[in-house]
Amino acid sequence: MSYPLEQLHQEVAYIAYHFHWTRAEIFDFPHPERRRWVGEIARINKEMNEED
Repeated sequence: MSYPLEQLHQEVAYIAYHFHWTRAEIFDFPHPERRRWVGEIARINKEMNEED
């Protein structure tokens, strides 16, 4: 079973938008590492929103 392409594109866009890494760099990450960065970005955003 392969990873859903739509979810992969969403993860790549999310990481690229926040960290400005290239698509190629993000595509090279193993799935668990990409998911980890998505989680870290979400955590950072949540903390920043709580400070407002």
